[in-house]
Amino acid sequence: MSKISIIIPVYWNSDTLMLLYEDMKEKILPKLGDYEIVIVDDGSGDNSWEIMNQISDMDENVKLVKLSRNFGEHAAILAGLSHCTGDCAVTKQADLQEDSELILDMYEKWKEGNKVVLAVRADRDEGPIQKFFANLYYTLMRKFVLKDMPKGGFDCYLLDRQVIKVLMMLDEKNSALTLQVLWVGFKSDKVYFHRKAREIGESRWTLSKKIKLVLDSMMSFSYFPIQLMSTLGAILAAVSVVWAGILVVQRLCGVEDVAGWTSMMVLMLFGFGAIMLMLGILGEYIWRALDASRNRPPFLVDETKGFKDNE
Repeated sequence: MSKISIIIPVYWNSDTLMLLYEDMKEKILPKLGDYEIVIVDDGSGDNSWEIMNQISDMDENVKLVKLSRNFGEHAAILAGLSHCTGDCAVTKQADLQEDSELILDMYEKWKEGNKVVLAVRADRDEGPIQKFFANLYYTLMRKFVLKDMPKGGFDCYLLDRQVIKVLMMLDEKNSALTLQVLWVGFKSDKVYFHRKAREIGESRWTLSKKIKLVLDSMMSFSYFPIQLMSTLGAILAAVSVVWAGILVVQRLCGVEDVAGWTSMMVLMLFGFGAIMLMLGILGEYIWRALDASRNRPPFLVDETKGFKDNE
């Protein structure tokens, strides 16, 4: 009989953890058969760890992992995947925005022979600004990174044990785990759901984290930043040659045309801005190469509970 692992990354989710477990217990856990729940505390500053221990005491199938500090959601999921023992593993958000029954649908798709099952958002109960930027990100990913990115995007997914082993071997830093899931290329399928608005707690998905995700996604899976630099440099070079030609022709024809300081400063500032942009992009690549060369682990485990090596 197959076993499924449910990976739940936790970051300041003390107000939803018990509700999440009760919801899963009522709707899906009796139907899963052999299962385990691996909850990973990603350096939460609230009492999430205490509530996780309460849940573990209620259910022997609940196992806990506590990271030494906040490493980010993707690192927390990797920590859960590295500790889980199921034939497949599915990720679950702790904010109650996805229906728990979604796991059953993904599990059935896995039983049909799919090694990757994506939970794609068909729609979301969010404001127009949030929807716009989310759709913009996924549009950029489809155009410049991976064409297989679903239009609505995804955060939750189910992975076969073979895929988990591949992700563990990749050992990438400053990357996007969702894009790695798409990149591996195993047989996959999708299930669609409606993402509900968050009713309890506040999102910790800050603007700086969103910007870092865009940079990591672009620089880890696409040549677009380098192509942008080359294209911009070629355009500036072409403009300068054309402008020089115009000045030479005017000089030979005896046409006096003294350029104003405003236009000259605008051109200089634009050129300096383009150079600084290129240096910034190169700096991002150099820093990522340095970070990878240090060979630091993507996460550090402080404490675990419920695993056999703890007994």
